[in-house]
Amino acid sequence: MPAYDFAPGCPACGADADEEVASADDVRAELEALWDFHTRRLDPATPPERLTDRLTFSQRPPLRLVRCASCGLVYRNPRERAWELTDAYAGEEPTEKTMRALFETQRGAYRSQARRLTEVAGRAGRGLEVGSYVGGFLAASRELGWHFEGLDINAAAQRFAEGLGHTVHAGEIEALAAAAPAPYDAVAFWNCLDQLPDPRAALAAAARLTRPGGVLAVRVPSGAFYSKVRRLIAAAPDRSASRASRWVRAPLAAAACALLAHNNLLAFPYRFGFSVPALRRAFAAAGFRVVRVAGDSLVPIADRYTRPWARWEEWVVKRALRAAAAARADAAPWIEVYGVREQGAGSREQGG
Repeated sequence: MPAYDFAPGCPACGADADEEVASADDVRAELEALWDFHTRRLDPATPPERLTDRLTFSQRPPLRLVRCASCGLVYRNPRERAWELTDAYAGEEPTEKTMRALFETQRGAYRSQARRLTEVAGRAGRGLEVGSYVGGFLAASRELGWHFEGLDINAAAQRFAEGLGHTVHAGEIEALAAAAPAPYDAVAFWNCLDQLPDPRAALAAAARLTRPGGVLAVRVPSGAFYSKVRRLIAAAPDRSASRASRWVRAPLAAAACALLAHNNLLAFPYRFGFSVPALRRAFAAAGFRVVRVAGDSLVPIADRYTRPWARWEEWVVKRALRAAAAARADAAPWIEVYGVREQGAGSREQGG
């Protein structure tokens, strides 16, 4: 059985006032909706390994989700203890075929992050990706002249990425920072900061690993998006509701489930869901000035086992979300934030 602790305050800002976003019953209902969502869209012959990060995740479903009343961070309370997370990620043993498929998908998707990072930094350089996994970003950034090293606690992923010619350190960022290697020009957390035991400690370690004027880049799920869309699910009518109410509210709840499911947010398989204000506070506390905020949706996950109409649906949904995010980053299901180490350095702020 997992071991849990109650959070004494918000992990991002320390405030002790919060509100419940989803109870244990709510999360169970979302899990059922998630299975129904993918059952309708996937071929029955889909291999179990292709369900990773669709229906099966590294972390267990949360027991309860709350939202900080001060900065808007969504987090688990109670939450799994740190060693539970380490064991979960370090113990995964994906097959070579699974890692190869993930690498090809992620390398293409990470080219956008590599371009944005280069724009903010002004040039390529030496970098560190925390949670590098199979090396998709390491390869994408190399195409633009970067020399990124990886850091991961999963031995199988480390071996796979090293087999592709990348340097990957084993362990956690706090230990790497304590070893005092030469500072990097950039440190990136792509889809990783939200899974760590202590984001503030991880960002403080990143600061020690980043040269003055260097860049910190983070991509995280949006707790603000989840909590807003979750309200539509909560408003779904029960059997006692009038026919008119069911006619209006039931489609809204179904659409809300689809928005979350298409972005891997349904049943919230993350430790933290950030808001833009929470990220700004966390960056400032670590000594980084935010210079760019970008909204995005999850990378496409449709494959040959996805029904044709479901591929089209995903394309439409994510294209619409990206268009909306271009106008307002904090309304997107995923958020990217770029910061510069040391006050006054870097480019003029862009986006929300």
